[in-house]
Parts: sequence; structure tokens; C-alpha cells
Amino acid sequence: MQINVDHSINSGQVFLWEKFGTKKWYGVNGADILLVDESNPKKVQSYQKSSCDLFREKDDFDKIIKTISKDKIIKKAIKEFPGLRLLRQDPFQCYISFIVSANSNIQNIRHTLQRLAKKFGDKVTFDKKEFYLFPEPKRLASATKAELLSCGLGYRAPFVKDAAIQVVDGWIDFDHLKKADYHAAKESLIQVYGIGNKVADCILLFSLEKLEAFPLDRWIIRSLQQYYPQRFSFEGKTITDKKYRLLHEQIVQHFGPYAGYCQQFLFKMIREANQKNWL
Repeated sequence: MQINVDHSINSGQVFLWEKFGTKKWYGVNGADILLVDESNPKKVQSYQKSSCDLFREKDDFDKIIKTISKDKIIKKAIKEFPGLRLLRQDPFQCYISFIVSANSNIQNIRHTLQRLAKKFGDKVTFDKKEFYLFPEPKRLASATKAELLSCGLGYRAPFVKDAAIQVVDGWIDFDHLKKADYHAAKESLIQVYGIGNKVADCILLFSLEKLEAFPLDRWIIRSLQQYYPQRFSFEGKTITDKKYRLLHEQIVQHFGPYAGYCQQFLFKMIREANQKNWL
């Protein structure tokens, strides 16, 4: 079972990761710091000394690849980016990260999240390097508007605070959402101030075990228009909630229950084709 660390981390799923040297990646994952050495990616080291199935090794990857290989486009992407895996993330960090991601780019998202972690997270030393853990929900829930704005959140500052309050108050329960079906979990998430369809699908796919989630951002829409002009329809300039739901149904009908893996391969392929920067 192949794991390509570079392809997986540099695919828009995570933001608080940094490469030291040629082979070692360090990443903030909630209250933990993870170390992945490309020479042995199956051995993920943890600051908390916890076990972490970061690369979803328990998934039947061969079955997934066989299932999603529906057409020449996906087959080409799989061949071009072998070992690209979905990452299993800390739910709260993922939740806040993609709220912050709205109308932004990877570099700006990363810098904003770094400032949030430095201001509100605990500083720790791991493998002789200093890191800041991701802030706990209660810390962000009690943050002032000025504190949040100082991290570069802009108009997203109240979104982050409100989202953290929803977790602290128990309105958003990640363990419950993992057990719920896709539609019920998504309905809960989009009730949160600042979470729309795309952000909800990112949270569902990357941290809440919903492999049928298929986030439709501008890059994915561009890839579907470019690679599947006859299969998926895009009338009009905007994608309404109704249109988003219809597209998602069409996508899952075509790609199947592991559509989220297809999304990741398409996202990686379209951005690489356009020479866009990663971390």
C-alpha cells in the first residue's frame, strides 16, 4: 500500500504542516504534533505518544482506487499522483481551518492559522523544535474580537468565535457527527455561522469520516467543467444551495461512495496543471 507524503500533505487538506530538510514533515493536529518521515510514512511519531491513523491505512485503499477508477480522467490522476491519501484530521482544528479558508488561498490560510495557534495555543517542544498546539475550543470561544482580528481573520473573526462557542456549548458534537449519516451531519454543520456547503463538505471529508463528501470550490468546479463538460451541468454564474445539492447527487452517482477521494485527485491535478503553490 503506497503512501506519498508530499502528494498527501500538499493537496489542500491541511495547513499547519512544515517540511524540515528533504524528508521530515511536522504538523499540528489539535493537541498533538505529528512527525512523518517520508522514508517510513507508516510510522507516524506523536508528541502525545498517541496512535494516529493519519493516512487512513485502515481504509481498503486498493478497493477504493478500483471503485473510483470510473473514467480516463481519474485513472490519469491516480497514475500521476500515486499514493495520494486522504488525511484523518483533528475535527476541531479542521472545522476552524476551513471556516478560515473561505475566500482565501493556501498561503493566507496557513499564516492566519499560525497566528491563531501562536496567540491562543500552548507552546511545546518536540524533537528539539518549538511548536504551538491548536487552540482549545474554550480559548477561542472566550477570545475578544480584537484578539481574533489581530490574527488576520478579518470578517471571519465572528465566525471563528461563534463556531468555537457552538462546540463548547455542545451544539456541535464531533463524535455524534461521525456516527450520523452524511446528510444529517452536513445539516448540523451548515447551521453554524460562517459554514456553507463547501466548508461543511471539507470538514465532513477530512475529519468526520464522510467519504462521499465532495467539496465544490472554484478549482473543483473548474476541473469538472474542463474534464466533464458533458456529464455535469453548470447553468448560470453562481451555484445555489439547490444546484450544489443536485451536483453532489450527480457526482456520487458517477464516482460512487468514495467520491471524496476523486475530489482530492482532481483538486491536486487541476492545481498542479495551473502551477499553483502549496505549503
